[in-house]
This record gives sequence, C-alpha cells and structure tokens, in this order.
Amino acid sequence: MQNFEQIRAHVASHYALTTNEPYLVGIELSIAQGKRRQGIFLAELEGEDERKYLRVSTAIAPMTGIDARRALVFNWEQRVGYLAVSELDGVPYLQLCENRPYTGLTAAEIDRLALEIGGLGDNLEQAFSAGGDIF
Repeated sequence: MQNFEQIRAHVASHYALTTNEPYLVGIELSIAQGKRRQGIFLAELEGEDERKYLRVSTAIAPMTGIDARRALVFNWEQRVGYLAVSELDGVPYLQLCENRPYTGLTAAEIDRLALEIGGLGDNLEQAFSAGGDIF
C-alpha cells in the first residue's frame, strides 16, 4: 500500500464503511461469532520525517473512573498496540492504537491489524466496562 486511497479501496472492498472522510475510514467488525461488535478506525498520519503512517485504532472506554496504573501496566505487557487517550465529542476516551509505516504495508497486514486491534479492543472494553459493548 503506497497511499491512503489504496488502503481505503481495500477496506471498502472487504468491510462496510461506517465513516468515510479524507484520510479516515471507519469499519465495524463482528466479534465473538456475531455476538459483539467493535468499531475500528484507520487514519493517515505523517511523521516528523514526512513519511506516511497508518493508524488503526478503537475506542475502549471513557477515561472516567479508569485506573491509569492498570492501563499502563497493560500497555507495558503488549507486543502489539498501545493505549492512548483521545477525545470523542469532548469526552476523553481510552483508545487502543497501532501505527505502521506505509512502507511494506500489505492488504493482508491491514486485515490482520484490524482483526487484532478489534479483538483485543473488545476484550479491553469488556474488562473496563463490566462486559459492556458500546464501541
């Protein structure tokens, strides 16, 4: 994948888009054999070196009442993905994210990332929201 339009075309041919904006697409994954759903966002980022990166992210839970230490311990233990805070409609949310440079990025890797971040994000959402499924 050399640009975001190639990524968008691949994603749109394999998933139903929930968001379709310049440099941002959203999809909804079916998790746990259709019993749960997880929203995934793919966005283009530009690094300080002007290289393009793909960010795959999913919201996990509002930051209200979340033990930051527990989240940071989880972050430390991960080999893929990391936790961050981002605002949605003015409310801070814990997000699970992964950034990959476009260099060497393939369609198969995009699918793998979406499924991995989606599944792990859903597990974290359940843990932080007592089994809820809001994302």
